[in-house]
Formats: sequence, C-alpha cells, structure tokens
Amino acid sequence: MLRGRSTEQATVRRLLDDAASGSGGALLFHGAAGTGKSALLDHAAGLFRQAGRNDSTELFRHAGRDDSTGPFRHAGRDTSTGPFHQTGQDDGAGLSGHAGGDNAAAPGPFLMLRARGIAAESGLPFAGLHCLLRPLARDVPALPPVQGAALTDALERGVDPGALLVPAAVVNLLCSAGRPVLACVDDLHLMDAPSRDALLFAARRLSGERVAMVFTAAADLAGIPSARLENLDERARRDLVDDLAPELSDGLRAAVDQIAGGNPLAVTEVVAALTPAQLAGHAAPPTALPPEGRLFRRYADQAERLPGRTRAILLLLAADPDLDLPALVRAAEPDCAFAGLEAAEQAGLVRITGDRCAFVEPNLATVVYRRATSLRRRAAHRRLAEVLGGDGQALRRAWHRAAALDGPSAALGDELAAAANAHNGQSATVGAYAGRPELSTAAGPHAGHPSLSTAASPHAGYPGLSAAFERAAELSPCADVRAARLATAAQHARLEGRPYQARMLLDRLRSGTISEELRQQAELIGARLELRGGATASARDDLLAVAAALLGRDRTMAVRALVRAGEASYLAGDHQRFVAIARDAAELRRPDDCPATRLMFEYLTGLAASFRGRHAEAAGPLRRVVELAPSVHSPSVLVWAACASLMLGDDVQALRLSTRAVETAKARGAISTVPQVLEFATHSEFWMGRYPAVTANAAEGLRLAQETGQRNSAGQHLAWLAMMAAVRGDEETCRTRAEAAIDLAGAHGVGLAGALSTWALACLDLSRGNAAAVVQRLRPTRNGHLVVRVTATPTLVEAAVRTGDRERAEAALAVFGRWVDSTRSPDRLALAVRCRALLAAPGDAEDLYREALDLHRRGFSEFETARTELLFGNALRRDRRPGAAREHLHGALDTFERFGARLWAEQSRNELRATGEAVPSTRPAPTGDLTAQQLQIARLVADGATNREVAARLYLSPRTIEHHLRNIFAKLDIRSRVELVRLLS
Repeated sequence: MLRGRSTEQATVRRLLDDAASGSGGALLFHGAAGTGKSALLDHAAGLFRQAGRNDSTELFRHAGRDDSTGPFRHAGRDTSTGPFHQTGQDDGAGLSGHAGGDNAAAPGPFLMLRARGIAAESGLPFAGLHCLLRPLARDVPALPPVQGAALTDALERGVDPGALLVPAAVVNLLCSAGRPVLACVDDLHLMDAPSRDALLFAARRLSGERVAMVFTAAADLAGIPSARLENLDERARRDLVDDLAPELSDGLRAAVDQIAGGNPLAVTEVVAALTPAQLAGHAAPPTALPPEGRLFRRYADQAERLPGRTRAILLLLAADPDLDLPALVRAAEPDCAFAGLEAAEQAGLVRITGDRCAFVEPNLATVVYRRATSLRRRAAHRRLAEVLGGDGQALRRAWHRAAALDGPSAALGDELAAAANAHNGQSATVGAYAGRPELSTAAGPHAGHPSLSTAASPHAGYPGLSAAFERAAELSPCADVRAARLATAAQHARLEGRPYQARMLLDRLRSGTISEELRQQAELIGARLELRGGATASARDDLLAVAAALLGRDRTMAVRALVRAGEASYLAGDHQRFVAIARDAAELRRPDDCPATRLMFEYLTGLAASFRGRHAEAAGPLRRVVELAPSVHSPSVLVWAACASLMLGDDVQALRLSTRAVETAKARGAISTVPQVLEFATHSEFWMGRYPAVTANAAEGLRLAQETGQRNSAGQHLAWLAMMAAVRGDEETCRTRAEAAIDLAGAHGVGLAGALSTWALACLDLSRGNAAAVVQRLRPTRNGHLVVRVTATPTLVEAAVRTGDRERAEAALAVFGRWVDSTRSPDRLALAVRCRALLAAPGDAEDLYREALDLHRRGFSEFETARTELLFGNALRRDRRPGAAREHLHGALDTFERFGARLWAEQSRNELRATGEAVPSTRPAPTGDLTAQQLQIARLVADGATNREVAARLYLSPRTIEHHLRNIFAKLDIRSRVELVRLLS
C-alpha cells in the first residue's frame, strides 16, 4: 500500500480510465529521490495489468516472437548485444527497464511498455526509445514509409533525420497498436535528449487516443500535466512505519523520522536496517541513512559525478551545515569556491539563499561526509577552525579543532570543555553537526545521537553541548576529568531530549571507578530519565534515595530531588506521599535560600495544603510561588510556578509563565522540558476555552514527548487530545486517544493521565446524553487523581442531576466550591454557580443561571458559556417559556457550530425543535479539515509570524512550513495570508 499518495493514485486511475475510453493523455511525477515516483509508476502498471486481466485472456500479438531479425536489429548484428540493449541494470526501485522485463509480451489485450533512463546511456541517441519500443518492432512496417525508415535509422544507427520524423513516428506507432497502451518511463531526465524529446512530443498528442504515458523525473518538464511528490505528512509517515514495524518504540519512531524526514524510501530503509539491540532498546537509535541502502548510494552517485573542487566545498559544508556563505567561501578559497558552488547548485544538491548555503536534502550532508576519507575530513575541520574567528565562534572553533585531531589531547579537551561551559545557549553553534556520530568522536565506538530538535531548528546551538562534552571527555587522558565530562554530557543529553544517549553515557560513567559525588549525580540523572519515561513509583523511590544521599553534600540539589520525588507522587496521584515529602522538605528551609529554592519550598507547601483540602491555606504559599517567578530563569522551575497559577485559577498568568518557560527552554536547548511545560500551557488554554490552541499545543507536546522518549508526558498530551475529540464529538478519535493514554498510565503508574482520559470519555458520554455512564466513570474510586476529580466536578454534577443522584452531586459540589472560592477565576466561579442552578428549586434556578452567565462574560471560555446557555435554555423550555429559551439556545448553537462541537450542537438543535422552531442548517468550522499541526501553523501565521519564526517555534524547517502553508491554503480555498487572518479572526 502506498501511504500518503491517495491523490496521485486517483490521478493515475483517472488517466488510465480516460485512455481506455479513447481520451488519452500523459502525466509526470517529479520530486526528490525516494519520494515514491517509481512506486507510483508500479502502481500505474499494476492497475493496467489488472484491467487487462479483467478484460480478456487473449495473448499479446507479439508473445514469444524473436526480434533479432526485425527492423530494430543493428545492421550486421543482434540488438541483444548491441549498444542500445539494456543490460538489466536496475537501481532497485522495483522496475524492469530492459527488454524482456515488463516489456515482454504478456497475456491480455492491453499493451504495456516500460523503460528507464540510465545516466551511462544518456549520450547514446535514441537509446531510451530503443528500450521502450522493442515490443512494437513488428508494427514499424505499417508506418508511412518515410516515418518507418526514419525510426529504423534512429533506433539502429542513432541517426536523427530531423523534420520531426522520429517523434511523429513514435506517435503513430503508439496510437496504431489497436488496443489500450500504457507507456511507463522512469527517470526520464536521465534519458538521451532525442528520446526524451520524442516522448514528450508524443505525450502532448494523445487526445482522442487509447494511449496513456506516465513519466517520472527529478524535476518538472514543461508541456504535460505534472505533480510534484513531497515528503509524507505526519499521518502517512506514522502509517508507513506501522506497516513496516508496528511494534517500534516512540524513541525509534522519532529517530526514523529525524533521519528520513518523511521520505518514504528513507523510512523503509532505516527501519529495515534497525538492529536487534536497537529494537530492544539496548543500543542507541540510528543517526543516519544506512550506507548499504539505495538512497545512500543514489546520493553518493550524485555527489561523485561532480568535479573534485565541488566535492571539496561540499565536504566543508557537510562538516558544518550552519556555516554562512562568506565563511564557506573563505574556507574553500574564493578562486574555486564560486565555481564549485555553482556546479553543486546546478546539480540540485544545494540551495543558496542570501548568505546561506544549504543542502537541498539534509541526508546529503551525511553521505558526503561519510564518503570522504578520514584524512580529507580532518583537513576540512582544520580549515574550518582556521576561518572561524571571534569570541562568538569559540565553541565551533574548538569543536572543529577537536574533530581534526586523531588521538587524545588534554589541552584541546580543556579548550573544548571551556568553550562549552562558556556557551550561553543563545547562538547557533555546534547545532546541526554536533550530533553527527562521525564528528562526535575520533574513535567512533560511542557515537552520539543527534538532537531531535536540532536539525530543524535555526537556533540549534545548545543541543550540541552533550556531544561537545563527550568529545572533550574522549580527548582527556585523565580518568577523573573524563568521568566528570561524561556526567556533564549525560546531563545535557537528558536536557536535549536524547534519553538513549544519556543512558549510554551513564553506563560508560558507571563502568569506571568514579567518586561518590559523580555517582550521586549519575543516579539523579537516571532518576529524572525514569520520571519522564518510566514508572513513577520507581522514579520516586530513586529520587528519595538520591535526596537522602545528597543531604550532607549539597542541600540545594537534595531539595530539587525531593521536589522531583513529589512530582512523581503528583503524577501518580499518590497525594499522601506528596504531603509526606513536603513535610520532610520543610525541615530543610533556610532564611538565606535563593529565589529558586524558596519557590520550590512554597510550591511543596501550597500543593500539599491543596491535597489536604485546605485551599484557603494553600493560597498564600501558591501566590508566593508566582511572586518569586520573575526572579527565576530555570524552565523546569517556572513549570512549578505555572502549576501554582493554575491552582489559584489564574489561567492568564499560568499561560504567561508557560510561554516564558517554553521560550527559555528552547533558547537553552532544554528540549526535554518543553513537553512538560506544554502540559500546563494546554491546561491553561483549556480553562480559557481556547480549544484550537489546546489541540495544537497537545499535538506539539505529544510529538516532542515521543521524539524525546518521555512517555509519561505523552500520556497526558494524548489525554488532552482525547478531550478535544470529545468536544468535537469525534467518538472514534476520543476513544482511541483515551484508551492509549489509559494503557500507558496503567503501565507507568501515571494516574494523572489516566484520570484526564477518563474525564474525556465522560465528557463524550455526556455529549451523547449518557449520564449514567458519566456517573459510573467519575466515581472517586475510579477517577483517583484529586486534581482531575475536583476539576471534573461540573461534568459529574450535571450527570448526577440527570440520573437523580442529588447526594453525589451535592457532595462533589461542596469540594469543588471550596477550591473555587479560593481562586480569582470568574470561569470557575461560573461553573460552580451553574452547578448550584442545576441543584436549585425551579423558582431559584433562573437567577443562578443569570449569575453564572454574568460571570462567564467576565471570563474567557465561550464554550462553557454555551454549555450554560444550553442548560438554561433547557430549563426555560421545561418551564414552558419557549421564547425566552430560544435566545439562549441560539447562542449555544452558534458557539457549538463555531467550535465544531457536533454532538453539543445537535443537543441544541433538539432543544430548539422542542420549542417549536425550525432548526438552522449546520455550519462546519472553517478549519475543520486541517490537521492539528496545520492548525497550529495557520494560527501562528495569522498572528503575524514569518515562516522562519514559525519554523523556529515548531522545530521545523522554513521549507516544511512553506509546504504546510500551501496545503493549508488549498484546504481552506484561500490564496493569501490576509485571507487566512480574516478567516481565523
């Protein structure tokens, strides 16, 4: 099955159907190597064969005949050994371009012709036509004599008689076959020019004929319909990996995606090359295309056909893909640089924009670097170190000096470590080259895994620090220095979101004799990896053990370990353990603690009070957390301040702090922190009713969590995506996402993700009118996480009232009310008043609903306002006041339709019908067809961000953003950013 190519497959089918009915035509697929052009050609051939089998079992007229004496025979010799005979070369794309392959006669009344352009024969006139037209050799005598003679001379002697005789003969030969004909030509751009011109001439003259022609080429060719094949989108990539290896872990999927970038052949080859150790998680994921693969060989062939000076400058660029054009020219020497770059650009290998030069395909850099000898690689690094001057280039310069060295050097190791320590994480330095295994170590046995955000990020300097410290460790002859640098490298690998690499570095560290301090540091790094990707109970126990060991040596780090242990308890829903940890931590407080440490203590105190139901008591410490946040710059500490803001009901502040934390994390390269921060950003957006942003943030958080091996964070983002599917009424997606999150939560003890998913399913049940199922799902024994249990109260109260369980509703509302009263949130207060209205006597409910709506107007959530209007309208209708009910029901319906909330909109329409009013037609949300990532890009662009700014925000390339924008404009039927702003305003 071809993934992500349904549009192209449909186009092929239409072409063949039209040709079969006498309306022939041609189609060209063009694009980069590996994008599936040959696979689509095979698809066309398969459809054509199937049509022939279905139509008849008659044999082709030329089955079994020998053409050795026909007009295609070269004078005096057999074409089977002549210069135009295809030797059976095949680049592995699954096509047979030589005579006797697919061009051999086959059963059926349909005739299929196939050929492939081969670079080695591009200088032989008419070699391509000779391959393609062999099955029609016996038909040449039926052509007009002048055309027949011209075609015979062309194919036997390579002579072009001119006057369009050969192209005209090709047209007549194809159209006089007396049956449907399909001509498939792969790599048309590699064919000799006379053959290519003749085929394109014929392709433009098939109207009214039973002939179809399908070509593939690297670039577009004017004059025939064409379609460019782009890399697969996220869904198609995921489906392709599922086809190839459904059991693949999230970390390996992310590695495959990082290497392949959506190229289907690359995906296929990288997955096929995975080792048993990698599949089992015992070895680091791959970092580059397998050198034995077809795509690697194609790239290598492309590069090796270039002149030596061009290959030399490409090696410099491969050694430092972030190099600007002036520095590249200086490194290559101006005399040969411009000619070399021009040749590379004309060959389609690089793209020059302003002062930047970049490989068109990122994998080309790896291929060029790997194919060079070690001597040439070291020389390239030495030259780059010479031309990179200035203090701002210290880390890059040291990196290249280290890469140019073969063997240890204490001085160079010190220089590299000092440069890495001095690096502030703001400038693009090591970035795209630091993670390459070829560059991260001289010996190669401990190759680094590239940062999953680095390659796509235009500001990707900081993520290379792990590789820099690892290389500095390798250069050092001192065991203690090596160990310290390995520990630092492991910490940066964790921050960069590379858990496999971090664990490998920790294993190397522990395998030697190390100090107790380093051992504790290693245990802390390992425990934090477990917290994000393993069992929360195990992480908690490890963190508590580390905290106890650190108390006598580093009190601040011990407190951080305790807070992380509390976080593990929070994720698990183990509120009693959290309270106990907070109590133990409180004994460590000191008056002279720094702001970050004071914030941590206040956070533990406030959350512990909340978990004990003392919300008024919790408010003071939680507010102090928020007040301390401006003095804190650690993104992981800012996360706790965002959490405190949420507990206080200050969603705007929570979102502001989350945004700051994300920006700080990205600037520092602490990519592993971003999914966790996005959990709180998503929660804030949810309370504010900004559901498109919830979907976009959760999708981005899920992607990053999967790429960085943080399954526990992935579970929470899955739960939020399930919640948004419930809002839309997308039952299948909601259940699929929720069940995946619940399974993950059960395996890892992440009670928060499980509770969120259960709440999402309950919301879906409520929108379907199944109140009993809601009450069953939200029983305290099943929905054990206290935070979710409290925030889900409005859902439970509505369902309990519908089922007549007032006692359960009142008990839940009492707890919810105590929390809401401690907040400053009109949105939450409105929900509490709405719950009271549901429980009120008929005469009192109206005033409460109006009070709730007044509070909603002071808040943010339009969706919850609509939910209140629906309930109020229902109450008014049951009170036999249809006119008053309609006003609120219309408001609810309008909002639900704008949000694409299908089931809630249907409830509103049913209520309107019950009032006796005709129901307005449905209006789908304008962005309903966009994927989550497309919606996120659309909103960023609508907010005024440039393509480069969006790329930096989402860790994608500007070119990928351009591709997504084209698809967004097509789906929304718009042509400009101005229209996009207007549509999303």
